[in-house]
Amino acid sequence: MIRLTIGALVAALALPSTLHLPAHVADASAGGPVALVGPPWISIEYPANPYDATTRDAFLVVHAFHHGTPMDFPVSGTAEGLVNGQRRSVSLEFQRTTRPGVYALKKQWPNDGAWTLLVAVAQGPEDKVQAIVELGGTGGVASVRVPTRQERGWTLPAPVAMSEIDAELRARAARLAAR
Repeated sequence: MIRLTIGALVAALALPSTLHLPAHVADASAGGPVALVGPPWISIEYPANPYDATTRDAFLVVHAFHHGTPMDFPVSGTAEGLVNGQRRSVSLEFQRTTRPGVYALKKQWPNDGAWTLLVAVAQGPEDKVQAIVELGGTGGVASVRVPTRQERGWTLPAPVAMSEIDAELRARAARLAAR
C-alpha cells in the first residue's frame, strides 16, 4: 500500500501551491483522516422539487460537492438588496434535506427592490466557493454564476468582491425603475 503525505499528494497531482486545505486535515500516513485535496464546488437547483417533502416549500436548493461527491459541508449566505435606494443585507438560513450535501433555502427577503443571493459552501475556513444568484424583476432566479479562475489547467473558485455585487444591484435596480 502506498501512502502519500498531503504535500506529496498536492505535488503529484500538480495542484496549485495556493490551494488551501482545511485546518483539521491530518497527514494520512500518520493514520489521520484522509485529506480532501482540491476545492469544494456548489450547484444551485431552481425550481425546487415540490414532490420531495424536504424541498417542497424551498425557493431553491443548494448542492455542496467535493469534486463529484456530495458533501455535508457548511452552507451560508446572504440576500443582498437595494430597496428604495437603501442597501439591505439579510442573513440566510439553510435547512438540510434527506440527501447528503443538499440544502433547502426558503425565501427570507422582501419582495420589493432588486436582490442578489450570495451563497457559499465552505470546505474549511479559507476554502470556499460562492454562487451569485441574481433575482429578476418578478422575483425568480434570473441567473446563477460561480466565479472561477484558471490555474495550472485547473478551474478553481474565485473570490467574490462585494463591490461587484453592489454595482450589479445598482444597475439592476436602475433597469427595474426604468420599466
